[in-house]
Amino acid sequence: MTYLPLPRALLGGAIALALLPSAYAESSGFFENSKTSLLLRNYYFNRDYNDPGASKSKVEEWAQGAILKFNSGYTPGVLGFGLDGIAMLGIKLDSSRQTSGSDLLPVHEDGHSADSYGRAGVAAKMRFSDTELFLGELMPDVPLLRYDDGRLLPQTFQGTMLVSRELSGLSLQGGQYTATSLRNSSNMQDLSAWAAPTVTSDSFNYAGAEYRFNEQQTLIGAWHSQLEDIYQQSYLNLLHKQKFGDWTLGANLGYFIDNDDGSARIGNVQSTTGYGLFSANLGGHTLYLGLQKVSGDTSWMSVYGSSGRTLGNDMFNGNFSNADERSWQARYDYNFVAAGIPGLLLMTRYGHGENATTKAGSNGKEWERDTEVSYTLQSGPMKNLSVRVNNATNRRSFNSDFDQTRVIVSYPLSL
Repeated sequence: MTYLPLPRALLGGAIALALLPSAYAESSGFFENSKTSLLLRNYYFNRDYNDPGASKSKVEEWAQGAILKFNSGYTPGVLGFGLDGIAMLGIKLDSSRQTSGSDLLPVHEDGHSADSYGRAGVAAKMRFSDTELFLGELMPDVPLLRYDDGRLLPQTFQGTMLVSRELSGLSLQGGQYTATSLRNSSNMQDLSAWAAPTVTSDSFNYAGAEYRFNEQQTLIGAWHSQLEDIYQQSYLNLLHKQKFGDWTLGANLGYFIDNDDGSARIGNVQSTTGYGLFSANLGGHTLYLGLQKVSGDTSWMSVYGSSGRTLGNDMFNGNFSNADERSWQARYDYNFVAAGIPGLLLMTRYGHGENATTKAGSNGKEWERDTEVSYTLQSGPMKNLSVRVNNATNRRSFNSDFDQTRVIVSYPLSL
């Protein structure tokens, strides 16, 4: 693995965003509709392990990140062409060999975290009518593949994505990805599954359709994907919101079907996962109830490094997706704008899983308790600066117990 020193990463990012084809620059829409943004992210991570047998008693690191994005407009004409670019830097502020491993930073073979790392990438794009084609370094956010942005820098993928919205309310999407750069890496690597990270695949392919109707209150979706020679996955979902007087009720329902694919490099894959996440909102208060069940011989399938936030019971440190696991969660959110304090948010939730089958055996149990408070400045010279403080407690019969605290300060700038 290669780690970019700070000056090289800065230079690489600047070159990647500066090398725009001259033919694009001559066209009126390319720059006039372009956007450039910089996100500064300061991240503190602390995890204390409670098990005497844990390899480390504590993981603690502090780092500074910068994410520069350029999104061009499209050139005029029936076919419009454009270019998107991203450059990212991560800088170590505090870490040691005894406390490394938070995924904020890459870790060398001697156990020390890298002083700095970074990467840069570009994506070409083309538009015809309301259909767009993207090719290059991308951050997919579709139900079957969601990039992970849970640490200092976001995960990216190398591939192609097609999005078509020619008909009102209907979105058709498809794509292929062949490599990924993890959230704490400078390099691209082959794709694999969370269930077997060391077994690689040549590509991830997907297609899906979503239709939104009923005055935008209802969405139905159907998706299918293939992590070549590892697994296939089908997914159906329904989202709906309905007003009842001052209340707004919501439902998020989903069902996955997983099977092995091709040469089945990780062996038999056979499972189904169903979930329902129900919400009730009144003023600044929102209550959630989540129910989820995995059935079959294997866990819910997903690409290694990606986020599991499609699932109904996804939480800070897990999503209760082991084989045979059934789980529930209760969650409460409060938006303090209802109390005259815009920008202040509170979230607290508890999730419980049981009957999990893992490498440690069957009938596994786990629970997680999360709390987060965040505040975003609404005005002044530091407008949009946000501070998030979250705490998580995890207890598992089949893995290590830990308590975790994170403090994230983010400052987005439009350039």
